[in-house]
Amino acid sequence: MIIGPYINSVTIILGGLIGAYLGGKIPERLRNNLTLLFGLCSVAMGVVMLSRVSSMPAMIFSLLIGTIVGEILSIEHLINRISTIAKKMIERLFPQQKNEQSQEAFLQTFVGLMILFSFSGTGIFGAMHEGLVGDSSILIIKSSLDFFTAIIFATTLGISVCIICIPQITLQLILAYLAVIILPLITPEMKADFGGVGGAIMIATGLRICNIRMFSVANMLPSLFIAMPISALWLQFV
Repeated sequence: MIIGPYINSVTIILGGLIGAYLGGKIPERLRNNLTLLFGLCSVAMGVVMLSRVSSMPAMIFSLLIGTIVGEILSIEHLINRISTIAKKMIERLFPQQKNEQSQEAFLQTFVGLMILFSFSGTGIFGAMHEGLVGDSSILIIKSSLDFFTAIIFATTLGISVCIICIPQITLQLILAYLAVIILPLITPEMKADFGGVGGAIMIATGLRICNIRMFSVANMLPSLFIAMPISALWLQFV
């Protein structure tokens, strides 16, 4: 029985609600420092995943080709439009949650958080792992981190954080239920290269959360879907 994606979704909703309720009750210094810490954690997890890559050329080719595809499709622009619509809907439904951040600052933080919650290597691997062996421990660990992350970010983004559970649970359920078909075809090398691509994206996400460099993280996401095929081709022909 698949339970991890549901647990993850509930923790994001609960964290978003608690954070929106607390609002300004959490000191600004604590919110800023924890935000930087979450970005650092994302970078640290990304470095660990990146260090386990099997074929560096395959990983780099995946990132290059995937990012080019993402830029052509303007995925980040699409997510920004969806985020803008979501922000307006939330403010209309909950006037007391009207966000004081500028539109640009809101979108930068919201998109980075959506990537962190929905498209992190931990979430993707956790969903696939549970679908194959029925072990939800990876997603449960991720859920505990997401809970506190949602609380902190919801103090500034408001209840909008809760709607991130929609892409999160959708992606994780799809991967979990398709894992039985996908994972038997995956070699350890393919999985390592996939993790390396995910690690690079998590590093970019962490730098974005810390406002160090505003990577177009969403445009890098197609890299995840081509990482294993490119890894397999590289191992076969090179």
